[in-house]
Amino acid sequence: MRGNQTKNAALTTTLAFHYQVLIGLEQCFAIREGQSVWFERDGDVSLIGETIEDSTQTEVKKYSDALTDHHENFWKTLNNWLEPEFKHEDYSSLVLHTTQEFGAKSSLKNWNQEIVDGRLSIIKAIYATRTPEELTAEKPKPIVQYQKNVIVAEEEKLKAVLAKVVLFTQADDEKSVREKIQGRLIGIPKANQLSYLHGIVGFVYESADNKQWEISKRSFYEKCEELTSVYCRRQFTLPIFSGREATEEELALHEEKLFVQKIQCIKYEDVIPEAVGNWIELHNSLNEELDGAPQFRNTTNQYQSQLVKQFKHKYSKERRNCVDPIRSSQNLYDDVIGEVPAGIEGYQSPPIEYKNGLIHDAMDDEDLDLQWTVEP
Repeated sequence: MRGNQTKNAALTTTLAFHYQVLIGLEQCFAIREGQSVWFERDGDVSLIGETIEDSTQTEVKKYSDALTDHHENFWKTLNNWLEPEFKHEDYSSLVLHTTQEFGAKSSLKNWNQEIVDGRLSIIKAIYATRTPEELTAEKPKPIVQYQKNVIVAEEEKLKAVLAKVVLFTQADDEKSVREKIQGRLIGIPKANQLSYLHGIVGFVYESADNKQWEISKRSFYEKCEELTSVYCRRQFTLPIFSGREATEEELALHEEKLFVQKIQCIKYEDVIPEAVGNWIELHNSLNEELDGAPQFRNTTNQYQSQLVKQFKHKYSKERRNCVDPIRSSQNLYDDVIGEVPAGIEGYQSPPIEYKNGLIHDAMDDEDLDLQWTVEP
C-alpha cells in the first residue's frame, strides 16, 4: 500500500478542525464567570456570556496563501454572517481568525481601523472590480456568488454586521498555539505539560454530545484541577547526605534528646556522634527548598512508617533470642543501622544516613514508644 495521502483524503480537513478546537481551548483559559465556549453553535467557536458585550463569534480559518481582496475566506465568512439563520444580534463582535497575512495590495489592510461607512466603501470598491461577464454568468464562481450575496444584502443589516467584524490575521499556527497553551500550565513540570495538554484536549472533544458542544467555566476549571493534581507531581530531588559526625557543640546541644538517651541506655556511647549527625542532616534536608519539596516530605513520612514496622519485627525477634540485654540491644542497633536501605520513589539506593536519620527521629517520638533496650 502506498503511504501517500489520496487527493480526496480528509486529513487536511481533520487537521483544520483540530486547529479550530485548539483555538477554542485557548479561549477556555480566559473565560470569565457566566461565560461558556461553544463549538459548532453559530459557527466555529462562540464565546457566550450573560450579555451581548460578553459574547463573541469566531470563525477559525487555516490558510497558507494571502488574504487578498477577492479571497473566498473573507467573502464566504461575511456571507455566512448575513444568512437569515445567523443571529448577529447575539454578539458584540464577529472575528475572522485566520493564519493568513494580508496580500501586498489588499484593500482590507486597514479594515479594523475603519468605521462602518469606510468598511462598506471597501467591499463595494472590491465588488466594482468584477467584470460584467463574471457577474452575469449563468453559473458564477462561488466567490462571485458570495460577493453578490453580500452586496445585495439589506443595507441596514449589512452595516450592522460590518460594524462588528474584526480581522485577526497572521494568527499563530497550530504548533505556536500548543506552545502558548502549555505556557499557561503554571506549576506543571515541563516533562508533564504535553500529557496535560493531551488530557485537556481530550476533555474538549469528550464534551460534545448529539445536542450541543459547550465548555462552561466550571467544567473547564474542574478538569484543570483534576489534571493539575495528576501532573503537578514530579520526582523530588534527594539532598546530599555527607554522613558526618556531630561536632562537640552539636552533641552538647542535643544531649537531652530522647533518641540520644535511648542509645545511652544500651551503653553504646561510641555511636552517638554518628547518630546525632544523621539526625541533624535529616532535619536539614526537610527544611531545604528542594525541587518537589512537599513530595519529598510526604514520601519521607511514608518511608519512616515502613522503617518503624521493620524495626518492630527485628525487635521482636531479638527479644525472643535475648540472653544478655546489653549485648542483644547493641546487636539490634548494629543490625538496624547497618542495614542497606530499601529503595524509595525515584531512588533505588537512598543514602544510608537518610534512612538512619529517620530511625533516630522515630526513636525521638514519644508516641511511637520505640527503644533499643532489649529485655527477655
